[in-house]
Amino acid sequence: MHTYRTAEVAKMMGIHPNTVRFYEKWGLITKPVREENGYRVFTDLHLYQIQVVRLGFEIEILQNGLRKKIVDMIKTCAKGDVDGAIRQTEEYLTQLEKERMAAEEAIRIVQDILQGDVHENQLCMKRKEVSMYLDISVDALRNWEMNGLLTIKRKQNGYRIYTDADIRQLKIIRVLRCANYSLEAIRRMLQQLSKDPESDIREILDTPEQEEDIISVCDRLLLSLAKAEKNAGKIQTLLKEMKA
Repeated sequence: MHTYRTAEVAKMMGIHPNTVRFYEKWGLITKPVREENGYRVFTDLHLYQIQVVRLGFEIEILQNGLRKKIVDMIKTCAKGDVDGAIRQTEEYLTQLEKERMAAEEAIRIVQDILQGDVHENQLCMKRKEVSMYLDISVDALRNWEMNGLLTIKRKQNGYRIYTDADIRQLKIIRVLRCANYSLEAIRRMLQQLSKDPESDIREILDTPEQEEDIISVCDRLLLSLAKAEKNAGKIQTLLKEMKA
């Protein structure tokens, strides 16, 4: 059995020695045996576990508990329960696939909405009526407007009036939000479509502009989900090698 010191593990994995210590502190890898002088002794098992950690955390998927699932899987692996980790990885992969399919389906629905017949100004509804009609909370409607996703005209008495065009836009926003696209990604898409209705929706949603402050992987949702699926597949391979 090969054994390694902290510095050797860090060099082999391309990380800082403190990172190795943090992985141990956070329960992401099995606690190494210590020599009488206090030095940690790592084995090939730890090298596998660190690869699992890095693959799991490379893409930070936050929606619908996916982040927690990957953390739980890593900690299960650190406890030595490889079979349990394999099972959790399969569950993680299944949910990732569902999220990706939902994101792609949202794009198809948006395309259908945009290609549908438009009869402008046939509807004329107030905010509360729109909330009930589309089953969207008033707070959500207010939030979307505050974030620049749509601008609603007002009557002379100050009441907002939603037209057919507004309702169609709200349907698009609702579908994309349900699929976990970020407000920034949706805003970017709506702005681009207003300039060029023939724009590629998928590309716009998944391609933040250079000057944008990207704080969520939702701005690259499809790419992130696809990358996470690929990494999960690699994790499965590592876990099977560990079991063998």
